[in-house]
Amino acid sequence: MRISDIIKEKKSTLSFEIFPPKSDVALDMDYILGKLAALKPDFISVTNSAGGNGAASGTAEIARLIKTKYNTESIMHLVCSDATKADIEAKLATAENYGIDNILALRGDKVNRPDSDFCYAKDLIKIIDGNKFCIGAAAYPEGHIDSPSLDADIEYLKQKVDSGADFLTTQLFFDNSLFFEFLEKIKKRGIDTYVLCGIMPVLSKAQINRMIFMCGVSLPGKMVKILNKYENSTDDLIKASIEYASVQIEELLKHGVDGIHIYTMNKPEIAERIIAGLRTI
Repeated sequence: MRISDIIKEKKSTLSFEIFPPKSDVALDMDYILGKLAALKPDFISVTNSAGGNGAASGTAEIARLIKTKYNTESIMHLVCSDATKADIEAKLATAENYGIDNILALRGDKVNRPDSDFCYAKDLIKIIDGNKFCIGAAAYPEGHIDSPSLDADIEYLKQKVDSGADFLTTQLFFDNSLFFEFLEKIKKRGIDTYVLCGIMPVLSKAQINRMIFMCGVSLPGKMVKILNKYENSTDDLIKASIEYASVQIEELLKHGVDGIHIYTMNKPEIAERIIAGLRTI
């Protein structure tokens, strides 16, 4: 089923993101998927497999497993920065053969591959058949780290939507006010599509430091205080982070967002605790 149709039918969707194991650890992936599927998400997103090759036990195989074994809709990430058109067409053919209906089209990290046929995600989106696949794209409420400004990044986002993206999923953010401002900006720019909110609970100070460096995500004062207070107590940090994420999600839902997308980091117990916290609220 197309994710855009799921979003259209529901007041607000719930989805999770996982990543393929770096080796064939089928038992671990079965455990993760079983736990997450039990929470009844609207879909589960599978990131690009290690090395970007989508090989065995990679993105497409797991996306198929989610649909066939766990009766849950899935979306397969597709990265183009290191790919030729032939590479992408082969992966799309595999996705179609596997019955995968949804593709998240991404540029991916910059790589030095001279024969790549793609510079940007919009170039990838243009060659995906929108009749065969529902196409998602990434959005950055604080601007992509490679963009000169948020306004410039919104222009790039408009190009992705105009090229055929059916919905957007945001990079993680910790400050809801920045997301609401972002929504206003893209609406003024004429971007009228579904936007799912990416939420990532903090599991360690080192993890969030990596995210800040890699993604340029800002931290509100309350989150900084949590990190400083509990940096030497992992359990307390996780507990406080889950509470923070639950309150953040509650506010987003009250504002009627299209969906909540939780970056699980392959830790289903974290997703379980967030969902339990939301039910308590």
